Amino acid sequence: ANKIACGQIEAGIAGGSDTTSDVPIVYSEALRKRLLAINRARDTGAKLRAALRDFRLRELKPAFPGVTEPRTGLSMGQHTELMARQWGIARADQDRLALASHQKLAAAYAAGFFADLVVPFRGLERDGFLRSDTTLEKLATLKPAFDKTSGLGTLTAGNSTGLSDGAAAALLASEDWAAQRGLPVQAYLRDAEVAAVDFVAGEGLLMAPTIAVARLLKRNGLTLQDFDFYEIHEAFAAQVLCTLRAWESVAYCKKRLGLDAPLGSIDQAKLNVHGSSLAVGHPFAATGARILATLAKLLAQRGGGRGLISICTAGGMGVAAIVER
Repeated sequence: ANKIACGQIEAGIAGGSDTTSDVPIVYSEALRKRLLAINRARDTGAKLRAALRDFRLRELKPAFPGVTEPRTGLSMGQHTELMARQWGIARADQDRLALASHQKLAAAYAAGFFADLVVPFRGLERDGFLRSDTTLEKLATLKPAFDKTSGLGTLTAGNSTGLSDGAAAALLASEDWAAQRGLPVQAYLRDAEVAAVDFVAGEGLLMAPTIAVARLLKRNGLTLQDFDFYEIHEAFAAQVLCTLRAWESVAYCKKRLGLDAPLGSIDQAKLNVHGSSLAVGHPFAATGARILATLAKLLAQRGGGRGLISICTAGGMGVAAIVER
């Protein structure tokens, strides 16, 4: 988008694909070192010694992939548990947000909203994570997924987004390029902002969008309430609720965002109106394009308006954007 705005290119396709259904299972660090030592050995005897010296059966245990921050050793879910505790996010509130995401996504599919957005693949015509029959009672039966021992864990498989397979793409172009080809413009990308937090020093890993949004609003002379739609990526229900609570907090907005007053509350009827990642799933590389495409179609259907995108990412980063029509 920046290259188009700067006149370097006229159009581009932004997108990505990701898969977690067939991720590589890697060897343990000890076994990797042993295999390298065997490879470096010059003769059969040396190779045998490298293979057998101090060998332990536990070296054969594979290392399963996980979304772990290398600088803290904690998974994204463990970091979000800390955020939920800091902001006092209750399990019941997380489950209600998760339920709403599934219900809204199911309703959107039933209404045909995604008919021209989702490309059928191997007989699959809708997101496989959608649980249209889930209930608060079912969600309440799930055990904590990331803090299993303290008795304080609130994040479960039901109120955390699932890692999934998926792909998404969006066509970005200048207005002239689109007009020359008779392509209707669904929406305009007005501005975007990126921010980061020092989660190693104790800030919430997924709180960077709070900063990015504050900068974006200030630069564009807008308030948090000046939007018709809010597309907030649902990495975890708790992370969404932490973000909303932070924008409402006088202390956080003053101390961390440098504002004289809190950004305030949003109309939650405008939040992720067709569901989001808790119901869709979260193939990392595809989520951004999916959210942008969903918001663009919402604005096109409405005939005008303004939407806010807020996406947290691994590494303590956050991205926000304003999309208009």
